[in-house]
Amino acid sequence: MEGLKRGITEYGDRDFALYLRRSFARSMGYSSASLQRPIVGIADSASGFNNCHRHLPELVEAVKRGVLSAGGLPLGFPTISLGEPFLAPTSMLYRNLMSMDVEEMVRAQPMDAVVLVGGCDKTVPAQLMGAASAGVPAVQLVAGPMMSGRYHGERVGACTDCRRFWARYRAGELTGEEIGGIEGRLATTAGTCAVMGTASTMACAAETLGMTLPGTAAIPAVHADRLRAAEATGEAAVGLAQSRIAPERVLTSAAFENALRVVLAVGGSTNALIHLAAIGGRVGVTVSLEALNRLSDETPVLVDLKPSGRHYMEDFFAAGGLGAVLRELAPQLHLDCITVTGESLGERLAAADPFVDRSVIRSTSEPFQPVGGLVALFGSLAPGGALLKRSAADSRLFESVSRAVVFESLEDLDRRIDDPRLDVRPTDALVLKNAGPLGGPGMPEAGYLPIPRKLAREGVRDMLRISDARMSGTAFGTIVLHVTPEAAAGGPLGLVETGDTIRISVSQRRLDLLVDEPELRRRQEQGSAAGAPRPSETRGYRRLYLEHVLQADQGCDFDFLRASPR
Repeated sequence: MEGLKRGITEYGDRDFALYLRRSFARSMGYSSASLQRPIVGIADSASGFNNCHRHLPELVEAVKRGVLSAGGLPLGFPTISLGEPFLAPTSMLYRNLMSMDVEEMVRAQPMDAVVLVGGCDKTVPAQLMGAASAGVPAVQLVAGPMMSGRYHGERVGACTDCRRFWARYRAGELTGEEIGGIEGRLATTAGTCAVMGTASTMACAAETLGMTLPGTAAIPAVHADRLRAAEATGEAAVGLAQSRIAPERVLTSAAFENALRVVLAVGGSTNALIHLAAIGGRVGVTVSLEALNRLSDETPVLVDLKPSGRHYMEDFFAAGGLGAVLRELAPQLHLDCITVTGESLGERLAAADPFVDRSVIRSTSEPFQPVGGLVALFGSLAPGGALLKRSAADSRLFESVSRAVVFESLEDLDRRIDDPRLDVRPTDALVLKNAGPLGGPGMPEAGYLPIPRKLAREGVRDMLRISDARMSGTAFGTIVLHVTPEAAAGGPLGLVETGDTIRISVSQRRLDLLVDEPELRRRQEQGSAAGAPRPSETRGYRRLYLEHVLQADQGCDFDFLRASPR
C-alpha cells in the first residue's frame, strides 16, 4: 500500500511534493496517524439531476464507516453523474465521458483502492469501464432499485408500467387527468427502476463478474440492508487495498461469459450487451453476439420479472435474489472465477443462503421461459448483427415478412407517427434510421417506436419495429435494435425505403432486406444511404465523440480507449 505516496505531484523534488501533500492533507484536520492508513477513494456520482442517486449521500457515509472500521482512510470525490431522463439528447452520449472522468481521477489521485458508488443505467458501466482502465483495485456499490408504488389499488413501478399506461393514454383509454395521477405514483422512492431494466441488469452483471459483494445487486435502495452492504463494501475495499486484486484479474473472458448467461437468465436489458462489450474491451476481452446466441440457446429465463414477467425487483430480492439464480446456473458457470473479495465464484455460492421462492425464481427444470431472453440476428439488413429481447416480445411476429414503413430520423418519426394520413397497417414493420451511435448522436433509447395512434386506437398493442437505436431495458415489444452498421455509418439500414419487404426469422437468427442487389446499388449511387445529415461538431466532447465512437457490436466505446486483445 502506498497511501499518500501514490502518484506524487511533479515538482522535480519528490520529497518536497510528499511534504506539501501531507501539509495540505493536515489542513483538512487529519492526524499524522490517519494519513498513514491505506487510502480508499469513494467515487460519488450523486447529483441533483439524478433521482436514482438521491440517497447516495447516506450510502457514502456508510461506506466511510466500513473503511474506518477496517483501518482505512476514506476520501470521497465527485464524478460526472448520468441521470437517464435528465440528459439531452441521451445519457449514452456521455457514458464514455464519465468513464474517462472515473479513470483519470482514480489514476491521478492517491488511493490504494476505490469504491464506485452509482446505479442509474449508464453509471455502473461507465464506472466499471473507467476502473478497468485505471487498474486500481476497485469494488462497485450499486444504488439499488426503488420500491413499487400503488395507483387506485394497482401495484405499479417505473418504468415498464410507465410505458404500459402511456400506451393506453395514446390509445384513448386514459384521460389526461388519469395519466397525471399515474405519473405521481410510478416512481415514489430513491433508487433505480423497479423492474429488470438496464440498471438492475447491470447490477446483476456486476455481481456476477465479481466486482460487487455477493448478495448486493438486488437490495432495494431504501432497505436497511443497502446501508449494511455499503458498510461491508467499505470494509472490503480496505481488504482490496491489501490484496491488490486489480479489475483485470476479475474481468476475465470466463467472468464475462458468466455475466452474459446471467443476463439471459434474468430476462435482462438489451443494453447490457453494449455495456459488457465496452467493459470487456477495456481489458482486452471480446464479448460477441455469436457467443450470446450460443449461450441463449442453452440458458432459460428463470426470473418472472417485468418487463418479461409480472414481478418487481423487491420481489426478486425477497425471493433469494441473484444468488438463487447463480445457484440454479452453477453447472453452466465458470466457478473458478476470482472476485474482488479474493474468493472464487464457487466459494461465494457455497456460502450463500439456499432459500428461493419458486413463484419468482424458477428452476432450470421448470423455467419461466425455455430459452434466453435475448437473441442476436444477422443478415443483409444487419451484417454486424442486431438484437431482439424475445422474452418481452410477441412470438407470433418471430417468423414474418413485413412491408417497411420508414422514418428517416427521430424528427421525422415525431412529425409523422401520429399523422392520420400515415399509410401503415398492423402487419407492417416500422423502421427508424439515423438513431445509432453517430446518427442520434449517442444512440438514444428511441427503438421503442410508439404504435401509430390510429392503430393503437384500433387495439394494436405490438408490431415489428426495427432501428439502429437502443431501447430502455424496461420496455417491451417485438423490437429489433442496434442494427449494425448503423444508417449514418453507411449500413444497409440507410437504404431501406417505405414499401420494401423485410423478413425476420428468429429461429434462423436472420434479418433480411428483400430487395435485389441492382436496386440497392442504384439507391447507394443516388445517395439514399446518407438519409438524414450526419451530425457534425466543431469543438469539445461532442466532436471527440463523433470522431472516435465505435459501433454497437464494439460497445460504442471510443477506439482509443480499448485495450489490446488478451
